[in-house]
Amino acid sequence: MSCSEGKIDQNKEVQVCNHSDFQLPELPHSVSFCGKEYILDNFEIRERLDKEIIVNTYYHSSTIQSLKRINRYFPKIEKTLKANKVPEDFKYLCLIESNLMQAVSPSGAKGFWQFMPATAKEYGLIINDEIDERLNIEKSTMAACKYLLDANSKFDDWMLTAAAYNRGVNGIMKDLEEQQVNGYFDLHLNNETSRYVFRILALKLICENPEMYGFSIKESTLYAPIKTRTVEVNNPIENLSQWAIDNGTTYRMVKVLNPWIIGSKLSAKNYRISLPIE
Repeated sequence: MSCSEGKIDQNKEVQVCNHSDFQLPELPHSVSFCGKEYILDNFEIRERLDKEIIVNTYYHSSTIQSLKRINRYFPKIEKTLKANKVPEDFKYLCLIESNLMQAVSPSGAKGFWQFMPATAKEYGLIINDEIDERLNIEKSTMAACKYLLDANSKFDDWMLTAAAYNRGVNGIMKDLEEQQVNGYFDLHLNNETSRYVFRILALKLICENPEMYGFSIKESTLYAPIKTRTVEVNNPIENLSQWAIDNGTTYRMVKVLNPWIIGSKLSAKNYRISLPIE
């Protein structure tokens, strides 16, 4: 998902370096992705990475919100990635796709992982008039893991797998064959896919060491994980508003904590709904 520019209030909660005086650190000699080290020994590769670092360093409001949100959502995403034997670095792919928001693209992609409807259904996510599991963080992350594992079975290369999340597996395979190269850095791609992996690498560098890039955010202002209780639903819910009240909360909070519920009722059975503890 693209970042947008904005002004930052200089207050006691968020302390951001004055970027008019800020000096970007020099690019590293190499970057790591999914356990593999990549030497930045080509001017074109270095400048493509430099561009994405500059873009995300100076989109203050978006990057600050990302740094605050990762404290809430990355632990859950990391757990699912690890359980499915997908490298942890793919959490940054999720970050660039949606900025860790339940985003909706003009083309119809939704959720943290920006699944299109057909791909979502192919990987087991339910979409109907009442629910859209692309907006379920746990289930959509599981589906993304399946997609990434399937893609990597074709490439045996996690960087090409990341590119394929944007371009499509068939698209990347076709490009490799036509251009007779083996790796992402050597491919001539459309503008979006050409920038895609560099965005991941840039956000990884910034998020792993935000102060180096001019962001100093107090730990107390990071968004904390939301504490919830889970209610097992074994019968249809005809009126979600009344059901919420009967369970000590509001329709608004049910929607906030369960954005995958897109209707005002649930006709099917066997759901797990998150509710606030307080």
